[in-house]
Amino acid sequence: MNTFNIIRISYLFLFLFITLTMNAQQLSKTEQKIINSIEANHESAIQFLEKVVNINSGTMHHAGVKEVGMVFKEQFDAIDFNTRWIDMPTEVNRAGHLFAEISGSKGKKILLIGHLDTVFEKDSPFQKFKKDGDIAYGPGTNDMKGGDVVVLYALKALHENKLLNDAQIIVAFTGDEESTGQPLDISRKDLIDAAKKSEVALGFETSTGFNYATVARRGSSGWKLEVKGKRAHSSGVFNEYVGAGAIFEASRILNSFYTDVKGEEFLTFNPGVILGGTEVKFDSSISEGEAFGKSNVVSQTVMVKGGLRFISEEQKERARSKMKKITEENLPHTSATITFTDSYPAMQPTEGNHKLLALLNEVSKDLGQGIVEAYDPGKRGAADTSFVAEHVDCLDGLGTMGTGAHTPKETLDLTTFEALTKRTAILIYRLINQ
Repeated sequence: MNTFNIIRISYLFLFLFITLTMNAQQLSKTEQKIINSIEANHESAIQFLEKVVNINSGTMHHAGVKEVGMVFKEQFDAIDFNTRWIDMPTEVNRAGHLFAEISGSKGKKILLIGHLDTVFEKDSPFQKFKKDGDIAYGPGTNDMKGGDVVVLYALKALHENKLLNDAQIIVAFTGDEESTGQPLDISRKDLIDAAKKSEVALGFETSTGFNYATVARRGSSGWKLEVKGKRAHSSGVFNEYVGAGAIFEASRILNSFYTDVKGEEFLTFNPGVILGGTEVKFDSSISEGEAFGKSNVVSQTVMVKGGLRFISEEQKERARSKMKKITEENLPHTSATITFTDSYPAMQPTEGNHKLLALLNEVSKDLGQGIVEAYDPGKRGAADTSFVAEHVDCLDGLGTMGTGAHTPKETLDLTTFEALTKRTAILIYRLINQ
């Protein structure tokens, strides 16, 4: 390496050092105390994460979900939050939610959203926390017990420095985000009520990248297509007495969805399961079914279940209208109906959401962590922030970074765990001091 290149590299390192120093100087003395607390508590945060990951809390393991909630409850009690466990009615068939709250009138009224459940049920072979260098493995490390721990330890740091006095903060950890209880007006009532008392909601679902946050999420809706045809010997298919049969009609409908409904930005719809023949049976609780039919019998029944993703209620209704119209234009001697079920509303990219992103970006730069940009909503699924977006400004995707969510290879990148907790704590501090 020649002298010129050595000098260039030296200047580069000097520039980076000066840049980081200048960024660090953007933090106030109080904010630096918050950072010091987070650094002092970092190992404790990892140990606490291990504890809650090792408690199975698959959505349908109600006792496990509540047990994780009680572990968090004890920690929130210790930092002077008023906590309560909200049981769900029997018909909802879900464990319930943990809420923790402090009441005051200072700054923005904040709602912090997480969830206690995972997709890994009690019989899953993927059960335990394991640490390998800077990578942690385990069910919920990333989605999203890691995000819950970020919330807890950010608030711990603020509490230790006596910075939560007269703030209004509600922590809402739901117990059924991975499979939302029905009806929604019961399972999400407490979350929506909390939003109505708040001005800002921060969601701690899995981060999509260290320098991204979510200002918009697509909504999620289900649909079910049921098609009937005239059962007859296959030699008569297409004639004026028999017609096309249910499978041809279902094929026509699905193809028309693809050609005539597809195309709008952020709109997608997916037929996830199809059963067709003489008779079909489908158990929606376990997403399994069976079909009976013969090649020499015109099909009598088809059932298709699918999902619909959308960026606004207007887009959802527009797509549903087109799908209904296509469904009603039947081939000879067939009939079809399509029904829709609401799941998650859309979280639209509002001006308020972008202002929150700007504040987060400022915090990140002041911490020397770089800029934070809006993530493409077409690449994000639905989440609990969607239920409150109508009432408050929202920012989501503030949780931990990792890979393999919803798979037995789920990981958490521990190299970013502390940094994201710092970012969260400073963001909350600035919001309650606006």
